[in-house]
Amino acid sequence: MTSAAKGSAVPAGGTASDDEIARFDAMAEAWWDPVGKFRPLHELNPVRFDFIRGAIARHRAVDAAAALPFTGLRCLDLGCGGGLIAEEMAKHGAAVTGVDASQVAIRVARAHAEREGLAIDYRCALPEDVVGWGTRYDVVLALEVIEHVQSLDLFFEAVGQILTPDGLLVVATLNRTLSSLALAKIGAEYILRWLPAGTHDWRKFVRPSELARVLRRQGFEVAEIRGLQYQPLLHRWSLGSDLMVNYIAAVVRAAS
Repeated sequence: MTSAAKGSAVPAGGTASDDEIARFDAMAEAWWDPVGKFRPLHELNPVRFDFIRGAIARHRAVDAAAALPFTGLRCLDLGCGGGLIAEEMAKHGAAVTGVDASQVAIRVARAHAEREGLAIDYRCALPEDVVGWGTRYDVVLALEVIEHVQSLDLFFEAVGQILTPDGLLVVATLNRTLSSLALAKIGAEYILRWLPAGTHDWRKFVRPSELARVLRRQGFEVAEIRGLQYQPLLHRWSLGSDLMVNYIAAVVRAAS
């Protein structure tokens, strides 16, 4: 595949899926509506960011409480969508590049960042395209992304060529369990209608053991893993030990 130029459409193939790109293109205008199709991610974003900030602080021995704790760090947000987490990283000092297979999402992300006065480099591209740029990143984020890709091995092989030798990868995804089928698929899409029907394919959800295996094949290991629990009556997420539905992990290169 040829590298995608800034703002160009991404051809299908590699880690991308035509169906997934079309599905998120159709929803992309709603990215910054906090009570719209992406409401669950708006509610999840503060907890994801707290985990990321803590993981980076522990990995790089930086002060998580500082106003700009990520100053000097290059961050790549893979599957950035409208830029929810990319903007948080930029506001805390990181030099952020966000990539997504959806050209519409990238346009929405750029427009919102411009309104917020944030200098984020958004590009319509796939992980394998980023490899060709020759840039290494200190932090790579793959949040609610891997359950939509065609090949986990191809995805993490690309990440291995993008991340600096001492870099940190953060992955958030959905476990493939009966609980996630009931809550994240049937409940969220068909009963509560928090997400459009068909947003997720439960068969592509990733068990933590499966994630650990594919990461090991690509030279990584899980340093920390936490569950993400939702409290529907409070519309609030929290970190915990239950990995049965949503979980988030900090990943580093395996010791040689």
